Amino acid sequence: MDFRQIKAVTFDAGGTLIEPWPSVGDIYAKVAAELGFSSASPGILNRQFAAAWKQKQNFDYSLDAWRKLVEESFADILAVRSELFAALYQRFAQPDVWRIYNDVEATLKELHRRGYRLAVISNWDERLVPLLEGLGLSRYLDAVILSVNVGATKPSPRIFQHATAKLHLPPQSVLHVGDSLEEDARGAGAAGMCALLLDRQHASEATGSIYSLSILLELLKTRSVPS
Repeated sequence: MDFRQIKAVTFDAGGTLIEPWPSVGDIYAKVAAELGFSSASPGILNRQFAAAWKQKQNFDYSLDAWRKLVEESFADILAVRSELFAALYQRFAQPDVWRIYNDVEATLKELHRRGYRLAVISNWDERLVPLLEGLGLSRYLDAVILSVNVGATKPSPRIFQHATAKLHLPPQSVLHVGDSLEEDARGAGAAGMCALLLDRQHASEATGSIYSLSILLELLKTRSVPS
């Protein structure tokens, strides 16, 4: 991969820049307890959420899709009434239930200083833009491309093509980084972009993997981007 041609870097959001904190199950249980349901176990909720997330199909990030996922996560624990779902949906829009990975801000700041255009390409809903603003990451970004706005989810080439058009750059000049081999690495590659898999857990044997975003600063050694 020739990094000398790269003029922009795009990132996945969840699992790449940010993660729920301390966990999805902890947040679900806390919100349920605030509404009077104290019997929800964070551990069980985490396991059931992980299973539901893994098995999801044609997930379009709509309210209905999220509600079904929440109901599956609470299966055999409690019935998800409208009040609980609304509270959970809004809680995940708040910055305090998300953690920025330790390697993110320094990497974004330095790439921005070097002159690279930066963007997020994410399978997410409309909550992500204000969330990134609340977390202080928007200051580094030239664009945020959401699947709900494009009408296509990664790995569809459409969402990546939308991003390169938004950045006014050819695909080969854009490097995409994300934590999903299928959605990010293969999806971006199929759209003609350069791609790297972010494998924080050292779990993949795929070529083109990095274990920290800080490695980008070494790979992209160009001090400034040619105009």
